[in-house]
Amino acid sequence: TSVHWHGILLPYQMDGVPGISYPGIAPGETFIYRFKLRQSGTFWYHS
Repeated sequence: TSVHWHGILLPYQMDGVPGISYPGIAPGETFIYRFKLRQSGTFWYHS
């Protein structure tokens, strides 16, 4: 599982592409996404 963001400028490790930018979130584990928003607007995300 992961969260993938659209339109937000963020570090690649926070982009939520398992196997590419990080290993993913396994069942029973947690992950805290931490990044500073550098722009304003309307954006979307999905898991």
